[in-house]
Amino acid sequence: MTQLLTLEDLGLDRLRGTTVLVRVDFNVPMKDGQVTDDTRIVEALPTIRELAAAGARLLLCSHCGRPKGERNPKYSLAPAAAKLAERLGRPVAFAADCIGEPAARVAAGLADGGVALLENLRFHPGEEKNDPEFARALAAPAAAYVDDAFGSAHRAHASITGVLAHLSRKAAGRLMVREVEALSRLLGEPERPFAAVLGGAKIEGKIDTLENLLPRLDVLMVGGGMANTFLAAHGYDLKASLVETERLELAGEILARAAQRGIEFLLPTDLVVADAFEAPTDIRTVAVDAVPDGFLALDVGPATRAAFASAVTHARTLFWNGPLGVFERPPFDEGTRALARALADCPGFTLIGGGETVAAAHQAGIAERVGHVSTGGGASLEFLAGRELPGVAALARTAAA
Repeated sequence: MTQLLTLEDLGLDRLRGTTVLVRVDFNVPMKDGQVTDDTRIVEALPTIRELAAAGARLLLCSHCGRPKGERNPKYSLAPAAAKLAERLGRPVAFAADCIGEPAARVAAGLADGGVALLENLRFHPGEEKNDPEFARALAAPAAAYVDDAFGSAHRAHASITGVLAHLSRKAAGRLMVREVEALSRLLGEPERPFAAVLGGAKIEGKIDTLENLLPRLDVLMVGGGMANTFLAAHGYDLKASLVETERLELAGEILARAAQRGIEFLLPTDLVVADAFEAPTDIRTVAVDAVPDGFLALDVGPATRAAFASAVTHARTLFWNGPLGVFERPPFDEGTRALARALADCPGFTLIGGGETVAAAHQAGIAERVGHVSTGGGASLEFLAGRELPGVAALARTAAA
C-alpha cells in the first residue's frame, strides 16, 4: 500500500505562525448563491480544524465547476467560504483571487489558527495547464503544503503537483490518507467473498477498473445502462434502451473471462421499462427477453433487486459505483434504493465511490452506515484501475526521499 506523508511528518508542533496552502475539494453544488450539498466541505473539516488548532495560518484553495480559465461569478467559491464559516463556527476570510495582491493581502491578515479560502483556481487557465508561473504565484504566500483533495488527485494540475516545486514541506491531509487506505483494502487481500456492483450509464470510463478488479472478485453485479450492453452481448434485444454497440465485443470478452475465473456474474433478469424517457405514460416491469418495441429500460426489476440484495448481504468486502437506474427520477429509483438498503445491512467492509452513488446513498439515508464513502468518483475509479494518481504519488514517502 502507498504510504503517504502525514500531518505528523509535517510537524504539527512546528506549524504555529506558518502559512499553509491547503488544497481542498470544495467543488460543491450551488444554487442561487447557496451551497446545496456541503458533504465535501464537511469531509475537509478534520484536517482544517487540526491545522488551525496547531496555530497554522490556512490558505485553502479549490476549483469549482468548469469556468474554462475565465472569471465567472457562477463558479465563485464565496458561498463555500460562508458555508465553511458556518460549519467551523468562526469567521473565514475570502480572497477575491487565488494569486497576486488579493491572495497576499488575505494571507498577511491571518492570525495564528486563522482560515481563509482563495477564489476558484480554475478562473486561471494556468491551473489545469499546470503552468509553472501560476504554480509559483499560488505557492508564494505559503511555507508548507497540505493536500486533502482526493477527488482531484488524478489531475496533474498546478495546485496538485506544480506547487510542490516551491513548497518542500508537504503532507497529505486526513481525508486523503483515509481515502488511500480504504481503497487500498480492495487491491490488497480483501476479505472474501469480495463483491462489486457497477452501474451508471456506460461501460466507458469503467473498463480499466473492471479489468483490474476482475481477477480479485468473487461476485460481480452490473446494473444501470451499462447492464444493457452486457445483456445485448448475451443476445437479448433491449429495443429502445441505451446500448453501447461499439462495446458489445468487449462486454462479451469480459463475460467470458469472468466465467473462466469462476466469478459469479449477476445481470438483471427483469427490468422496469417505459415508453419514453421524458414524461413516460406507460411503465411496466418485464423480463429481459420481453422488452416491448419502442420501450427503454430505466431501472432493474424486483427479482433483480432481490438477487443483488442477497449477494450484497453475504459479501465480506463490497465496492459499489454507479446507480442501477435513473435514480433521480422516481419511480426509477427503486432499484438503487433497494441496493443501498442491502448495502447498509452488509456485515463486511463496504466502500462506495462516485458522485451519483454517494448522492444515492444520501437519498436512501444510509451513507452513515457505509464503511467508507469516497469523495472522488473519477479518482477512486482510476486508483482501483491500478493507475498512479499524480496527487497521491507526489505525497508518497518514496517521493520524499
